[in-house]
Amino acid sequence: MEIKIRKYQKEDCSNILEIINDQILNGTALYDYQPRTLEQQKIIFDDKLKKGFPVLVATLNEEVVGFGYYSEFRFREAYKFTVEHSVYAHKKAIGKGVGKALLTELIHLAMKQGMHTMIGVIDSENLDSITFHKKYGFEQVGFLKETGFKFNRWLHSVLVQKMLT
Repeated sequence: MEIKIRKYQKEDCSNILEIINDQILNGTALYDYQPRTLEQQKIIFDDKLKKGFPVLVATLNEEVVGFGYYSEFRFREAYKFTVEHSVYAHKKAIGKGVGKALLTELIHLAMKQGMHTMIGVIDSENLDSITFHKKYGFEQVGFLKETGFKFNRWLHSVLVQKMLT
């Protein structure tokens, strides 16, 4: 059972959508309220790819078990060497190395693309994700109070950062 990382293909989108919509409906990794449609998700990924950013898929026994990407952190020109990333694993694949494989490859690609720093924005309740990022050289650099409202409560965001160069 080896996790393989490859480039996203449009055929992967329905499997990815299952992971995303589970988080939208049941978790705080995404601050969306409504599940996404297949077409909405394809447009989101197409936009990232058109801008030259990677979208990666993790497979285990040919089954999609996770995905990750990075894209612009903010939209001003001076931020062009800073990217914000996201990594997601299917709930049945958590703890099997999916996140590690995806994040390692995203860091490698960002460095190859000449990026200077990588940012992550994590819900403060997701202590596993914060700990996970610290294992891979990310440092907690910020805490933003009440940045999201979901499940009838205010949520806080933790900013993590890894210097790439």
